Amino acid sequence: MEILWVLMAMLMIGFVMWPIMARRRAGVQQVEAGHPDAADPADYGFVRQELLDVRMPGPDQDLLDVLDVVQRSQDYRAAKQLLAGTEMDGEIRWQRVQAFAGAAALELAQRPGGADEAPGGQWLRVWRAEAPKDAGGAAVHAEFLVQQAWRTSTPGTDDFRIIMEEARSACGDAALLAPGDPIPYIIELSVARGLAYSREEFEQLWLKILDRAPAHMGAHLAALHYWCEKWHGSRDLAYSFAEASAARAPQGSLLAAMPLFAVFEHLPEVNLVQGFYQSEVVTKAVHGALFAVHAARSDDPMLAHVRHLLVFFLVRSERWSEAMNQLVHVDGHVGALPWTLTSDPSEDYAIYRALAVAGYEANGGSPATLPH
Repeated sequence: MEILWVLMAMLMIGFVMWPIMARRRAGVQQVEAGHPDAADPADYGFVRQELLDVRMPGPDQDLLDVLDVVQRSQDYRAAKQLLAGTEMDGEIRWQRVQAFAGAAALELAQRPGGADEAPGGQWLRVWRAEAPKDAGGAAVHAEFLVQQAWRTSTPGTDDFRIIMEEARSACGDAALLAPGDPIPYIIELSVARGLAYSREEFEQLWLKILDRAPAHMGAHLAALHYWCEKWHGSRDLAYSFAEASAARAPQGSLLAAMPLFAVFEHLPEVNLVQGFYQSEVVTKAVHGALFAVHAARSDDPMLAHVRHLLVFFLVRSERWSEAMNQLVHVDGHVGALPWTLTSDPSEDYAIYRALAVAGYEANGGSPATLPH
């Protein structure tokens, strides 16, 4: 029996070490920083790790300017004005609602308040109190509650359920204020996942979104979580949802990249399969995402989300040149999957960026050969 355990341990070590040895044979080796052979991301004009922006996947200067004003002055009116002037059924409005809610949640976490200090995020409470009929403020408040539930409580506990029930009520209030707005229903998708809506309830909610914004990428990504194996679906259901979304994607839509997000959501915690990232299912999903990126508008606000995930898969697949082609478009911002799932998104992104640069140079690439 002891010999069997030893053999199994050796087999496990072999699976773990094989990708490392394969990379070394391919000419990509890790060296110390400052070594003459070390690849330097700065040579490509990439932003230093400590300056990477973790708040958003890509640039939105209007949002950054307003966030700065709101957090510095604790006056919500600039946020209200920005949302009022943002297209109702577009991706940007959804991202801005998330950003304002996230900023308020982070302020509250940093300054929970006490006898002599007001809690952080007070501007959002004032917004709701002074402008109770404002649809933007209602949506931000609903999203704030959802984020609070996930940040501060554990799914399945009474605390989590109480906050989520409050969020569901807030979604209903926001929907009444703007009947054609898909955002309250998109926010409720997270509530549906947290409160384990039945499939019939979820489908009814999903139909409301499709009626208002049938090609909304953010909504599809939020819905995908419900169908995943780790929540209320399965791998097959998630893949089916993603593939159906891609199949009905209009010309130029990034919905064609949905299968790549489904693959990501079902990655094994420990990969013991040699060549997994060169497998047919991964390769097909990567090609679909590359096609979507090529066909999408250059100003599509969801484009950065797809590019970031492509960087992850292209580096894992050792497709260095293609990874570099994505990096030149997203570098500077890291507020997207997969980096936001780690405790230090900037560090995780910087590691993958360094691997891409090293692999690119090991195969003959240089700053002069990289198109921008």
